[in-house]
Amino acid sequence: MQELNQSTVTEFILMGFASNPRTNPLLFTFFLVFYLLILVSNSLLITLIHQDTRLHTLMYFFISVLSMLDMCYTTTTVLQMLVHILSKKRAISFARCVAQMYIFLLFGITESWLFSIMSVDRSVAICHPLWYKVIMSRWVCLLMVGICAAYGVLGGLTDTFFAMRLSYCGPNEIDHYFCEVPAVLKLACEDTSLNDLVDFITGFNVIVVPLSLIVLVYVNIFATIMKIHSAQGQIKAFSTCASHITVVTMFAIPCIIMYMSPGSDSLSNSGKKMALFYNIATAFLNPVIYSLRNKDVKNAFLKLMGRGRAPE
Repeated sequence: MQELNQSTVTEFILMGFASNPRTNPLLFTFFLVFYLLILVSNSLLITLIHQDTRLHTLMYFFISVLSMLDMCYTTTTVLQMLVHILSKKRAISFARCVAQMYIFLLFGITESWLFSIMSVDRSVAICHPLWYKVIMSRWVCLLMVGICAAYGVLGGLTDTFFAMRLSYCGPNEIDHYFCEVPAVLKLACEDTSLNDLVDFITGFNVIVVPLSLIVLVYVNIFATIMKIHSAQGQIKAFSTCASHITVVTMFAIPCIIMYMSPGSDSLSNSGKKMALFYNIATAFLNPVIYSLRNKDVKNAFLKLMGRGRAPE
């Protein structure tokens, strides 16, 4: 039966959003501008971190990795969506659908675990400042990012394998703007209860476990901050965590709803909008949040523009 999968359905049709000749140009312009802003803002943040020596710290190293993941994560889906908005035929081959599904999961799962690593970095910096450079060495951080990527590879392969082992014998219209697992499973000709279980377990391991780690880490951080006698010191410590907490919340909540709801019926028009939020909106807001609330990044930008002071 597995050998017949690709011969039964050779391509899928991505329904995307409602096709209307009048509104399609506006929709195309809107998403194109958003996508370009994502590329420019994240590339600018990476450039600032690379160019300014004051930003050569591990916290900014993790932020630069996050920006790189956001650009890859978004490019996987948005470019195809832009083409399909203006195209009469919205087909994607079976092989391309599998590839898109895997690459999307790879970057998404890696980013999810990276958030937990970033919280550990903040915990060591605030709770054990004297030991920070010893504990969070460059090689340790590279190893942690490598482990995040390994989780992405393994989690992506697992979800994609179980989704593509099913038979797809028609219809072949995916009610989504890209090949996301819950949407594709709705077209399977077999029972998907095993896949629902796999999705739940994968979601638990790549969303709930990292999120639980982040919560525990921040409980420890806040307990340490409350011991600081200076109100100004407390505010400064809280401000270093606020950006990360905001970004994690925007990413995690929609992902939990999408991937940990029983069955695949949770994906509808509202599901597509939710996917837009954690796929596009968060990638746009991440550099904004990390830069607007960060004096060092603002100074680095002014210096790059020739309006800032040289580092002291």
